[in-house]
Amino acid sequence: MKLAPSLLSADFSDLKNQVKIVEEAGAAYLHLDVMDGKFVPNITFGPLVIKALRPHSNMIFDAHLMIDEPERYIPQFADAGADIISFHAEATSHIDRCIQMIHEKGKKAALVLNPATPLCMISHVLESLDMVLLMSVNPGFGGQAYIESVTQKIRDLRQMVGKDFDIEVDGGIGPNNLAKVLEAGANVIVAGSAVFGQRDIRAAALEMQRIGEEYESHYHC
Repeated sequence: MKLAPSLLSADFSDLKNQVKIVEEAGAAYLHLDVMDGKFVPNITFGPLVIKALRPHSNMIFDAHLMIDEPERYIPQFADAGADIISFHAEATSHIDRCIQMIHEKGKKAALVLNPATPLCMISHVLESLDMVLLMSVNPGFGGQAYIESVTQKIRDLRQMVGKDFDIEVDGGIGPNNLAKVLEAGANVIVAGSAVFGQRDIRAAALEMQRIGEEYESHYHC
Protein backbone atom coordinates (compact mmCIF):
# COMPACT_ATOMS: atom_id res chain seq x y z
CA MET A 1 0.00 0.00 0.00
CA LYS A 2 1.14 3.51 -0.84
CA LEU A 3 -0.48 6.15 1.34
CA ALA A 4 -1.30 9.46 -0.37
CA PRO A 5 -2.48 12.06 2.17
CA SER A 6 -4.58 14.73 0.46
CA LEU A 7 -3.42 18.30 0.91
CA LEU A 8 -7.03 19.46 0.54
CA SER A 9 -7.63 18.60 4.22
CA ALA A 10 -4.40 20.17 5.54
CA ASP A 11 -4.01 23.42 7.47
CA PHE A 12 -3.09 25.88 4.72
CA SER A 13 -1.43 28.21 7.21
CA ASP A 14 1.12 25.49 8.02
CA LEU A 15 1.53 23.48 4.82
CA LYS A 16 5.30 22.96 4.88
CA ASN A 17 5.26 21.51 8.41
CA GLN A 18 2.21 19.35 7.83
CA VAL A 19 3.74 17.87 4.68
CA LYS A 20 6.89 17.08 6.65
CA ILE A 21 4.86 15.27 9.33
CA VAL A 22 3.17 12.87 6.89
CA GLU A 23 6.43 12.25 5.04
CA GLU A 24 8.20 11.32 8.28
CA ALA A 25 5.25 9.04 9.12
CA GLY A 26 5.97 7.04 5.97
CA ALA A 27 3.52 8.42 3.39
CA ALA A 28 4.83 7.70 -0.11
CA TYR A 29 2.71 10.19 -2.07
CA LEU A 30 1.33 13.67 -1.50
CA HIS A 31 -2.06 13.96 -3.20
CA LEU A 32 -2.67 17.42 -4.64
CA ASP A 33 -6.33 18.15 -5.38
CA VAL A 34 -6.50 20.91 -7.99
CA MET A 35 -10.02 22.30 -8.51
CA ASP A 36 -11.05 25.04 -10.91
CA GLY A 37 -14.58 25.97 -9.78
CA LYS A 38 -15.92 24.80 -13.14
CA PHE A 39 -15.40 21.04 -13.52
CA VAL A 40 -16.17 20.88 -9.79
CA PRO A 41 -17.87 23.60 -7.72
CA ASN A 42 -14.90 24.16 -5.41
CA ILE A 43 -11.66 26.11 -6.02
CA THR A 44 -8.43 25.03 -4.34
CA PHE A 45 -4.90 25.83 -5.56
CA GLY A 46 -2.74 25.75 -8.66
CA PRO A 47 0.88 25.21 -9.73
CA LEU A 48 2.32 27.91 -7.46
CA VAL A 49 1.51 25.98 -4.27
CA ILE A 50 3.00 22.80 -5.73
CA LYS A 51 6.14 24.68 -6.79
CA ALA A 52 6.48 26.22 -3.31
CA LEU A 53 6.26 22.82 -1.57
CA ARG A 54 8.45 20.88 -4.01
CA PRO A 55 11.85 21.81 -2.47
CA HIS A 56 10.64 20.74 0.98
CA SER A 57 9.61 17.13 0.26
CA ASN A 58 10.93 13.98 -1.37
CA MET A 59 7.47 12.42 -1.61
CA ILE A 60 5.96 11.61 -4.98
CA PHE A 61 3.77 14.60 -5.87
CA ASP A 62 0.48 13.22 -7.17
CA ALA A 63 -1.40 16.07 -8.89
CA HIS A 64 -5.10 15.32 -9.38
CA LEU A 65 -6.49 17.83 -11.88
CA MET A 66 -10.22 18.32 -11.33
CA ILE A 67 -10.31 20.93 -14.06
CA ASP A 68 -11.97 21.40 -17.46
CA GLU A 69 -9.70 20.98 -20.47
CA PRO A 70 -6.64 19.82 -18.50
CA GLU A 71 -4.55 19.98 -21.67
CA ARG A 72 -4.39 23.75 -21.16
CA TYR A 73 -2.47 23.39 -17.90
CA ILE A 74 -0.56 20.09 -17.96
CA PRO A 75 2.81 21.75 -18.77
CA GLN A 76 2.50 24.17 -15.83
CA PHE A 77 1.85 21.36 -13.33
CA ALA A 78 4.70 19.29 -14.74
CA ASP A 79 7.08 22.26 -14.47
CA ALA A 80 5.89 22.97 -10.92
CA GLY A 81 7.16 19.57 -9.79
CA ALA A 82 4.30 17.08 -10.07
CA ASP A 83 5.55 13.50 -10.59
CA ILE A 84 2.18 12.00 -11.49
CA ILE A 85 -0.52 14.00 -13.26
CA SER A 86 -4.03 12.59 -13.26
CA PHE A 87 -6.96 14.08 -15.14
CA HIS A 88 -10.63 13.21 -15.49
CA ALA A 89 -11.96 11.31 -18.47
CA GLU A 90 -15.10 13.44 -18.18
CA ALA A 91 -13.17 16.73 -18.43
CA THR A 92 -11.64 16.51 -21.90
CA SER A 93 -12.38 15.37 -25.45
CA HIS A 94 -8.67 14.65 -25.91
CA ILE A 95 -7.77 11.87 -23.49
CA ASP A 96 -4.97 10.43 -25.63
CA ARG A 97 -3.47 13.88 -26.26
CA CYS A 98 -3.38 14.62 -22.53
CA ILE A 99 -1.59 11.33 -21.82
CA GLN A 100 0.97 12.14 -24.53
CA MET A 101 1.53 15.64 -23.12
CA ILE A 102 2.19 14.25 -19.65
CA HIS A 103 4.65 11.65 -20.93
CA GLU A 104 6.43 14.23 -23.09
CA LYS A 105 7.14 16.11 -19.85
CA GLY A 106 8.68 12.95 -18.38
CA LYS A 107 5.85 12.45 -15.89
CA LYS A 108 3.53 9.54 -15.14
CA ALA A 109 -0.02 9.77 -16.49
CA ALA A 110 -3.18 8.65 -14.72
CA LEU A 111 -6.79 8.76 -15.83
CA VAL A 112 -9.54 9.46 -13.28
CA LEU A 113 -13.08 8.10 -13.37
CA ASN A 114 -15.97 9.49 -11.34
CA PRO A 115 -18.12 6.97 -9.42
CA ALA A 116 -20.75 6.70 -12.18
CA THR A 117 -18.27 6.66 -15.11
CA PRO A 118 -17.85 3.14 -16.52
CA LEU A 119 -14.50 1.37 -16.81
CA CYS A 120 -14.90 1.11 -20.58
CA MET A 121 -13.72 4.74 -20.73
CA ILE A 122 -10.15 3.56 -20.16
CA SER A 123 -10.08 0.49 -22.40
CA HIS A 124 -8.55 2.15 -25.48
CA VAL A 125 -5.82 4.00 -23.58
CA LEU A 126 -5.00 1.53 -20.82
CA GLU A 127 -1.66 0.48 -22.32
CA SER A 128 -0.39 4.08 -22.24
CA LEU A 129 -1.48 4.77 -18.63
CA ASP A 130 0.74 4.47 -15.55
CA MET A 131 -2.15 4.45 -13.08
CA VAL A 132 -5.95 4.65 -12.88
CA LEU A 133 -7.63 6.69 -10.15
CA LEU A 134 -11.15 5.69 -9.14
CA MET A 135 -13.18 8.30 -7.30
CA SER A 136 -15.13 6.78 -4.41
CA VAL A 137 -16.96 10.06 -3.77
CA ASN A 138 -18.23 12.65 -6.19
CA PRO A 139 -15.33 15.09 -6.67
CA GLY A 140 -15.27 18.62 -5.37
CA PHE A 141 -15.27 18.49 -1.58
CA GLY A 142 -13.46 16.65 1.19
CA GLY A 143 -15.15 14.77 4.03
CA GLN A 144 -17.69 12.80 1.97
CA ALA A 145 -18.75 9.22 2.72
CA TYR A 146 -17.34 6.34 0.67
CA ILE A 147 -19.69 5.13 -2.10
CA GLU A 148 -20.03 1.38 -1.53
CA SER A 149 -20.64 0.44 -5.18
CA VAL A 150 -17.08 1.51 -6.01
CA THR A 151 -15.72 -1.58 -4.20
CA GLN A 152 -16.89 -3.84 -7.02
CA LYS A 153 -15.55 -1.35 -9.56
CA ILE A 154 -12.09 -1.68 -7.96
CA ARG A 155 -12.34 -5.48 -8.23
CA ASP A 156 -13.37 -5.26 -11.89
CA LEU A 157 -10.54 -2.86 -12.68
CA ARG A 158 -7.99 -5.10 -10.95
CA GLN A 159 -9.12 -7.96 -13.18
CA MET A 160 -8.67 -5.73 -16.25
CA VAL A 161 -5.17 -4.47 -15.44
CA GLY A 162 -3.49 -7.43 -13.70
CA LYS A 163 -1.56 -7.45 -10.44
CA ASP A 164 1.35 -5.10 -11.20
CA PHE A 165 -0.62 -1.96 -12.13
CA ASP A 166 -1.31 0.93 -9.74
CA ILE A 167 -4.95 1.49 -8.81
CA GLU A 168 -5.54 4.61 -6.74
CA VAL A 169 -8.80 5.23 -4.87
CA ASP A 170 -9.87 8.63 -3.58
CA GLY A 171 -12.72 9.51 -1.25
CA GLY A 172 -14.08 8.54 2.14
CA ILE A 173 -11.33 6.05 3.04
CA GLY A 174 -10.26 5.74 6.67
CA PRO A 175 -9.29 3.12 9.26
CA ASN A 176 -12.80 1.62 9.25
CA ASN A 177 -12.86 0.67 5.55
CA LEU A 178 -9.22 0.69 4.39
CA ALA A 179 -8.81 -3.10 4.54
CA LYS A 180 -11.93 -3.58 2.38
CA VAL A 181 -10.57 -1.22 -0.30
CA LEU A 182 -7.19 -2.97 -0.28
CA GLU A 183 -8.87 -6.39 -0.50
CA ALA A 184 -10.78 -5.22 -3.59
CA GLY A 185 -7.46 -4.48 -5.31
CA ALA A 186 -6.48 -0.86 -4.67
CA ASN A 187 -2.85 -0.17 -3.74
CA VAL A 188 -2.59 3.66 -3.70
CA ILE A 189 -4.87 5.13 -1.04
CA VAL A 190 -5.82 8.81 -0.89
CA ALA A 191 -6.70 9.94 2.64
CA GLY A 192 -7.69 13.52 3.39
CA SER A 193 -9.96 13.77 6.42
CA ALA A 194 -8.53 10.50 7.80
CA VAL A 195 -5.01 12.00 8.01
CA PHE A 196 -4.77 15.79 7.68
CA GLY A 197 -8.26 16.17 9.14
CA GLN A 198 -7.24 14.58 12.44
CA ARG A 199 -5.91 16.36 15.54
CA ASP A 200 -2.74 14.19 15.57
CA ILE A 201 -1.71 13.98 11.91
CA ARG A 202 1.31 11.77 12.56
CA ALA A 203 -0.68 9.23 14.58
CA ALA A 204 -3.42 9.15 11.92
CA ALA A 205 -0.92 8.52 9.12
CA LEU A 206 0.84 5.82 11.14
CA GLU A 207 -2.49 4.11 11.88
CA MET A 208 -3.34 3.98 8.15
CA GLN A 209 0.13 2.58 7.43
CA ARG A 210 -0.29 -0.01 10.20
CA ILE A 211 -3.61 -1.24 8.79
CA GLY A 212 -2.06 -1.47 5.33
CA GLU A 213 0.93 -3.45 6.59
CA GLU A 214 -1.31 -5.73 8.65
CA TYR A 215 -3.49 -6.45 5.62
CA GLU A 216 -0.44 -7.16 3.45
CA SER A 217 1.09 -9.53 6.01
CA HIS A 218 -2.15 -11.57 6.16
CA TYR A 219 -2.53 -11.48 2.39
CA HIS A 220 1.00 -12.73 1.72
CA CYS A 221 0.58 -15.52 4.27
